[in-house]
Amino acid sequence: MNALAAPRVLPIDVDLLVRPEWIIPIEPAGVTLSGHALAVDNGCIVALLPNDEAVQRFRPRQTLNLPGQVLLPGLVNLHTHAAMSLLRGYADDLPLMRWLSERIWPAESRHAGPDFVHAGSLLACAEMLRGGITTFNDMYFFPEATAAAAGRLGMRAVLGIIAIEFPTRYAADADDYLAKGLAIRDALSGNPLLSFCLAPHAPYTVSDKTFGKIATLAAQLELPVHTHVHETLHEIEESLAQFGVRPIERLRRLGLLGPQLIAVHAVHLDAAEIDLLAHEGCHLAHCPTSNMKLGSGIPPMATVQSRGMNFGLGTDGAASNNRLDLFQEMRHAALLAKAASQNAEALDVHAVLAAATLGGASALGLEARIGSLLPGKAADFCAVRLDEWMLQPVFDPASHLVYVSGREQVTHTWVAGNLVMSGGIPAKIGSSELLDLAGLWHTRLTS
Repeated sequence: MNALAAPRVLPIDVDLLVRPEWIIPIEPAGVTLSGHALAVDNGCIVALLPNDEAVQRFRPRQTLNLPGQVLLPGLVNLHTHAAMSLLRGYADDLPLMRWLSERIWPAESRHAGPDFVHAGSLLACAEMLRGGITTFNDMYFFPEATAAAAGRLGMRAVLGIIAIEFPTRYAADADDYLAKGLAIRDALSGNPLLSFCLAPHAPYTVSDKTFGKIATLAAQLELPVHTHVHETLHEIEESLAQFGVRPIERLRRLGLLGPQLIAVHAVHLDAAEIDLLAHEGCHLAHCPTSNMKLGSGIPPMATVQSRGMNFGLGTDGAASNNRLDLFQEMRHAALLAKAASQNAEALDVHAVLAAATLGGASALGLEARIGSLLPGKAADFCAVRLDEWMLQPVFDPASHLVYVSGREQVTHTWVAGNLVMSGGIPAKIGSSELLDLAGLWHTRLTS
C-alpha cells in the first residue's frame, strides 16, 4: 500500500437526506439551487451541498427524492391569534372597532376559556403546518393552552405574555396578565420549541403605566415586544385626542422603540415615522389580508423596504383573514406594494420569500436557529410541488412560490427534523378529531 495515498474517508451517518428539484435557502439572498441535497441529523441541518457530493459524504438512514418540488425554510407567521380559528367567519364585513366591540369581545367574554383556546389552537396549528408554516407568534389568553396544542402537533411557537387593561376570563387587570404570563414562561422554559414575547395588545387598550413595566421587563428579560400599532386612522385620531401625540411617538416617549419592538400592522405610517422605526431597529409584522378585509388600509411597504427596516408576514387571526395561509400573504404583500407605490419592482419575489421566513425569525430574535437553510440551524423546512399541469411552465421557482402556487401544493413540513405533515395530513392529529372540535364549538357559539 502506498503510504502517501490519502486515507479513505468513510461516509457520515445522518438521519435524512432530502433531494428536491430546487432549493431556495434564503441565505445567501436571491439564490435558487438545483441538483442539491439537504442533510439533516439530530434535528439540525448538517449540510446543503450538490447531490454527487452528498452521496459520497453521507450515509442517510432515510433518503427522500422529491422531483418537481422546491425546498425552502419553514414559514414564520409573525402575527396571529391561533385560538380565534374557532371564530372564522363569525364577524365578517365590519370595520375593526365595530368588529371588536360588537362581535369579538362579547364572544370572547362568554367562551374564551382554556378549552376554547386549546381547541382553536389545535385547528390553527394543523392548518398552518398544512401550509408550510413551522413557527407562529401568538397573542392570546391562556397561552399554556396554546402551548399544549403546539406541543401535541410538534410545532414551534412564540407565546405572547399578553397585557390589556380590562378584565377577561383569563386575568383581572394588566398586572395579573403579566404575572400569569411570566409564570407560564418560567414553567415552560425547558421546551426547545417554545419561546416568549411580551404582548401588550395595543396603545388604545394599554396604559402608560403598563407600557412602562413592559419596557422594563423587555430590557431585563431580553424579550421581544409584540403590539398592534397604527392599524387604523381612528386609532391615531383617538391617540391625538387623549395623549396629544400619535401612537408611535407615545411609544417612543415610553421607551418602547428599539430592536425588541415588533410593530404589528403599522398601516398608517408617515415618512418620518418609518425613518424613526428603521433608525431604532424596530421590526414590522405586515398582515396584508387582514388589513384589506377590515378596511384598515395599505401600509407603505415599498418605503419600509427602501429604508432597510426588517419586516415579516403575519396572517392575523382566522376571524379577520379568514385563512392562516402565508402563501396568500406573500402574494398579497407583493401585489399591494407594487400597486400602492406604482412600481412593479417593489417587493420582488425573493424579498417576499425572505420576509415570510428569515424576516419573521429575525423579528423574534430566532434568526440564529430558524429562517434559512444554513448548516447548524434547526431543520425547519417544507417542500412544495411545482410539477402539476396547471402550474406549468416553471421558469423561476421563486416566482412560482409567490405568484402561482398555494398552500395546497405543500407536500411535507418538518420541524426540528421531524416530519409533522405529509400528504396533506398533520402527523399527530386526524381530520375527524379536528372536524369534531370545530363542530362542537360551532354549536356552542351559535346556541
